[in-house]
Amino acid sequence: EVQLVESGGGLVQAGGSLSLSCAASGFSGDDYFIGWFRQAPGKEREGVGCISSRDATTFYGESVRGRFTVSLDNAKNTVYLQMNNLKPEDTAVYYCGAAEGRSPVKMYQRFRNGMDYWGKGILVTVSS
Repeated sequence: EVQLVESGGGLVQAGGSLSLSCAASGFSGDDYFIGWFRQAPGKEREGVGCISSRDATTFYGESVRGRFTVSLDNAKNTVYLQMNNLKPEDTAVYYCGAAEGRSPVKMYQRFRNGMDYWGKGILVTVSS
């Protein structure tokens, strides 16, 4: 069973930076997609960014492109989300999500439609 454990998060002022981590375990193979999603109160879940363990291909949501960076430490099976120039509208519960696979097409589909495995979520609050 794949398990995802998020850490980091908290309160930060607008314009500041914050980093999230997600430690993954239980993958049956070496190829998987892992990334971050968020859900703000009253809004649908949104893909933030994800990365492939196979070739480090990344996808980002339009609202965070250029401000957020997803990276993966394959040796630790840990994915990071570096968030810069944070805005109040970035306030949300951030979830780590993952799915096993290697196809960029499948990765994109999972990024759009949701992953197979989820962490419990962690709150990020950006004050104005």
